[in-house]
Amino acid sequence: MSLSFHSSFIKTATQYPLQHPFPKTPTSQNPIKPLQNPNSVLRCTHQTTAAAAAAAPTMSFGLKSLTETFVIDVEKAEGRPLNVPLTAPFTIASSRLDSVGNVAIRVELSNGCAGWGETPILPSVTAEDQITALEKVGEACVALRRARGRTLGSVLGELGVILPGHEFASVRAGVEMALIDAVANSIDVPLWRLFGGALDSLTTDITVQSFSYLLHEILFSTVLNSYHCLEELICLSCLPTVQIPIVSPAEAAELAAKYRKQGFGTLKLKVGKDLRADIEVLKAIRVAHPDCLFILDANEGYTAKEAIEVLDKLHEMGVTPVLFEQPVQRDDWEGLHHVSHVAKNKYGISVAADESCRSLLDVQKIIRENLADVINIKIAKVGVLGALEMIELAKSAGITLMIGGMVETRIAMGFAGHLAAGLGCFRFIDLDTPLLLAEDPVIGGYEASGAIYKFTNARGHGGFLHWDSIA
Repeated sequence: MSLSFHSSFIKTATQYPLQHPFPKTPTSQNPIKPLQNPNSVLRCTHQTTAAAAAAAPTMSFGLKSLTETFVIDVEKAEGRPLNVPLTAPFTIASSRLDSVGNVAIRVELSNGCAGWGETPILPSVTAEDQITALEKVGEACVALRRARGRTLGSVLGELGVILPGHEFASVRAGVEMALIDAVANSIDVPLWRLFGGALDSLTTDITVQSFSYLLHEILFSTVLNSYHCLEELICLSCLPTVQIPIVSPAEAAELAAKYRKQGFGTLKLKVGKDLRADIEVLKAIRVAHPDCLFILDANEGYTAKEAIEVLDKLHEMGVTPVLFEQPVQRDDWEGLHHVSHVAKNKYGISVAADESCRSLLDVQKIIRENLADVINIKIAKVGVLGALEMIELAKSAGITLMIGGMVETRIAMGFAGHLAAGLGCFRFIDLDTPLLLAEDPVIGGYEASGAIYKFTNARGHGGFLHWDSIA
């Protein structure tokens, strides 16, 4: 895995010199001085309550600099099953999940600072099952414990060798999260500042239950509380968005009417199971909520012909979706190009690549062949370093960015949120899956007020798990 990072989203050590984390307030007798050895910090025991989380200095730090200068000394590293019940089955066109069976990862450095990661498991989307993921996490943790005296960049590079490609991307992502979080804790900075510090809050999904066992996800499009990304915002970003999965027309209409009264102007619909049923649902929603905007997410469910037929039918109904996610199978590049071409040139609709985008080579192909207007970045598909590379490549090509996730707790979803806030370059944000869970195993972390996530100055991720309570 390459460790190249572009200066447009990584603040360097020259711009933001590392500061010793203690004392918090400089005085004439005890000024803050640059930290020559980033490992020489006071012992950092992990907080046991959210309120106890230590505040970090209000400055940005450079991940690229740390990959070259921070020397890793891992004391403990371990993965354990992370099993959490869902409020209801999670169903999309390509898969169904009845409960969460992920893997939690904890890495503790010799200075006492701990970092947390999570490997999500979603059948047909991630390559691993929980048993395989636990085995591979174990191998990676053994390597971490042996990696004393090596730089962060060297250790991250070895993880890419132990856990290569898409096959083990979800495991690699979880271990990378834990290691980077431990480093952020060591230098006393929040992850969102480590990734650039562009934003300290963002607006994302909130999910509610439908009248049946299916899930109804309320998705708020990106409303970012910073002038840094004003050029990224579009009118969609200003409207609360409700997402409705695959349901009957009557049920969809009832939901649309309900959410219209609540002021939701954009409906995101899960489609792709049955073309005729999808059209009937769209018609019913249009009657119940004639002024709404639409986002369609097919999750590979259509052929190119079917996807275009949906767009044609919607045009006849006077409906123009603002985004059409993954209309065709991942490897149907010709179909993706055809749908994108028709959608954009005939109807002015952007198409997003999600399942078709799970490597840097995929991004290069999408850019080179003009296959999609939007790329959905998911850390579990490519790892943390892979995501950063994909983001920079997409930005340099002028591709609009979306960030999403698998079915994850606030460990993995919070890490993705820190990354999105720190970089500040995402137009669409879809980080709602912790709201699908019947329980929240994470203590601390970002502050959630409805759909708004606020990232504080607590060091690192800011959230953690009761390790002894995890089987």
